[in-house]
Amino acid sequence: MNSLLSRALELQHAAHELMYLGMDGEPIYSDTFCRLNKELLVKADSLFSSQSSNIEEEANLCLALLMGYNATIYDYGDKGQKKQAVLDRIYNILEKLPDSLLKVRLLTYTYGEVYEESMLQEAHSIIDNWNKSALITEQTEAIEELKNIEENPYPFEVI
Repeated sequence: MNSLLSRALELQHAAHELMYLGMDGEPIYSDTFCRLNKELLVKADSLFSSQSSNIEEEANLCLALLMGYNATIYDYGDKGQKKQAVLDRIYNILEKLPDSLLKVRLLTYTYGEVYEESMLQEAHSIIDNWNKSALITEQTEAIEELKNIEENPYPFEVI
């Protein structure tokens, strides 16, 4: 099965793997790093023109594209434009998307690009309604991702 959703989820997984490469204490080899970067960019570019009429599938696709373009070091000169096009798509679907783990993840990664305080507040509002004693692994990871982006606003750091 090679559905749009499965390809988007595969891209999310690959982007996550690349973003956290080496965090498990394993050594990072340059050939593996380069291969993963190239594969990720190819996957993102192959999905870029895809769209879905299903709001959740479209949200997963946009999340995958944003994660993919953020994780890879490669750029054929159009990555900034593609990321902006993905952000435009995200703005079109955020209000239609119900409060969910997916929406928190989409808000988190979008906030990491645009640093709009309202996105941060909305993500926290959704998280605040979660049952803290029964969080699933994905919810815990989403909370950690949001915390990491909040605490490390890379584009606005003063060097």
